Amino acid sequence: MSVARGSLYRTVQRTRNRGLTGLYLLVAALLVAYVSLFPGVLSLAGFSRFTQNWFPLALVTMAQALLMLNGGISLSIGPLVSLGAVIAATTMSGPLGVPGGIVLVAVTGLGVGAVFGTIVALFRLPAIIVTLAGSFIVGGVALLVLPKPGGMVPAWFSDALAGQYPTAFLLLLLVIVGWKVFMATPTGLGLYAAGDNPLGAFRSGVRVERVRIVAFALSGLLTVLAGLFVAAQTGSGDPVIGAPMTLNSIAGAVLGGVGFLGGRGTMRGALAGSLLLAAMINVMFFLGFPPVAQYVAQGLIIVAAVAVPELLSRRQRA
Repeated sequence: MSVARGSLYRTVQRTRNRGLTGLYLLVAALLVAYVSLFPGVLSLAGFSRFTQNWFPLALVTMAQALLMLNGGISLSIGPLVSLGAVIAATTMSGPLGVPGGIVLVAVTGLGVGAVFGTIVALFRLPAIIVTLAGSFIVGGVALLVLPKPGGMVPAWFSDALAGQYPTAFLLLLLVIVGWKVFMATPTGLGLYAAGDNPLGAFRSGVRVERVRIVAFALSGLLTVLAGLFVAAQTGSGDPVIGAPMTLNSIAGAVLGGVGFLGGRGTMRGALAGSLLLAAMINVMFFLGFPPVAQYVAQGLIIVAAVAVPELLSRRQRA
């Protein structure tokens, strides 16, 4: 078993730090340009606003990267964000209060993700099909919970999460620490191995089905927590507010070098990709680009981020 475990560690190490230097340089260059255009971001209030805008995108990118590293992809990210937001907005001002609302949101995300993962793992169905069908179901449930924008998140909770202090940045650091802890477990280690070579991982002792279910459950948790934060930002819930998040999560993960076929990429790369995307969206917004231009840019970015490494790989093999 120690030989197999060592093989898994070598598999994980081979998939890390591929091409991240160029990404980090690109992120740094864009951030420098962003600061030169909007120097107010260096103030405490400006940094807080920027990290508040980045935080939900970072969470959904991590959620998407979790599944992509395991060889899957989710089209239900947006509806799950909306579901987390409406649950928070309809429960936190009621008898459950803020603690009860947070627990209900978290349990919902874990439960929905685990159900999707179980269907994918046990019935051998493509994740893209399962999550596509699930997106309609989850979106419908969000509309049942709150048919139109409304509800309320307590003002003190909104101020604590999305006020003048960089709470979002501190929460993101906490999530990163949690990811590091998870990656130190056998299940976390098996995530890469199962995504890169499921059969080889199984022969090495990895419980591939369990790893897949856990990945989906954690992905669902991160996604609904992003919805909870969005509800805190707006002070209310909206059953369709998460619609752009599906494309954004894929774009952020792909920009960060996470492969669609599993086993390739890192979470820090995904976070860097989400930061790059957040800065780009902010720059385009402040320069007056219409929202449709942002969608076009994101689509082109996804195509380029997938095509360029493939073309370079073909040139090296030629």
